[in-house]
Amino acid sequence: MKIAVLLSGGVDSSVALNLLKNEGHDITAYYLKIWLQDEFSFLGDCPWEEDLEYARGVCDRADVPLEIISLQNEYWDNVVTYTISEIKEGRTPNPDIYCNSLIKFGQFYDKIDDSFEKVASGHYAKVEPVNGKYLLKRSPDPIKDQTYFLAYLNQRQLSRALFPLGDYKKSEVRNFAEQFNLPNKNRKDSQGICFLGQVKFNEFIKQHLGVVKGDIVVFETGEKIGEHEGYYYFTIGQRSGLKLGGGPWYVVKKDPSQNIVYISKENKSERSRNTFNVAKFNWIIGENPVKKNLQVKIRHGQRFFNCTLNFLDDKTAEVVLDEPDQGIAPGQFAVFYDNKICLGGSVIME
Repeated sequence: MKIAVLLSGGVDSSVALNLLKNEGHDITAYYLKIWLQDEFSFLGDCPWEEDLEYARGVCDRADVPLEIISLQNEYWDNVVTYTISEIKEGRTPNPDIYCNSLIKFGQFYDKIDDSFEKVASGHYAKVEPVNGKYLLKRSPDPIKDQTYFLAYLNQRQLSRALFPLGDYKKSEVRNFAEQFNLPNKNRKDSQGICFLGQVKFNEFIKQHLGVVKGDIVVFETGEKIGEHEGYYYFTIGQRSGLKLGGGPWYVVKKDPSQNIVYISKENKSERSRNTFNVAKFNWIIGENPVKKNLQVKIRHGQRFFNCTLNFLDDKTAEVVLDEPDQGIAPGQFAVFYDNKICLGGSVIME
């Protein structure tokens, strides 16, 4: 097949490229320049240049052409503005989900011609055609599985998507990197939001929303015990970064209108809940699930909850978890599963 490979400069996408190359496919690698470090030049060198250097090294070794496509404007319009808006409203965004659905498997599709049968990436996930539909399935690595971040893809996108790492665990991918003697074989996995690179999230927020002093208040007593630089620097359930003694303290509530951050360290069960409403659905096969008893992730990671999904109307549903959780925050994505199959996602409203 003729395949376009999304190459980031990291180990996963580099191994994916080499696996496909060894299978005899006609490969062209694409590096998407979506990062916004140009805004943050005052912080030092732009780390996307390091990524591009690794990408070039991988392509040179595999004798694969590499093209660079700038999608910074598209990224700003579709992902960054959403992120800033959600933070400003006191919600918890997940820009990586929209990066995949709107950019990597969205706008990028429009940048390449139809001669490419597939678009491949280094995601840990699987696509399986069944009865004329394309299913998104979990990878065998429970830690690295990335179906959570792919839950907003649709049938058209999945029909063209290819995930060569879908049957492997991270340890196996690292072994492949050694076997292929990749120039980035010892490179650490990237962390954080994709468009920021090594720019810290708080620096990004400060650049766009500034500093607005507010109070840190104990939830149970109403006592002010500190100050912060803006409620939008915090997320529900956050423990680190509070810089307060006598902890551990957890962020349990935010009041954007008053710019107050509420914290607590006791009576966690009183703040936990097992029921919340969701909306803005994306069902991967294009229709609501028939089953009510499913599994759900409310953040990326290993943990699944058993849940009941009760539709309230065409646009909203109630989710009831089998056990309470104290980190449920508006704006987060709830992604639903039927065993190994990722059914799609929704946004937590309240």
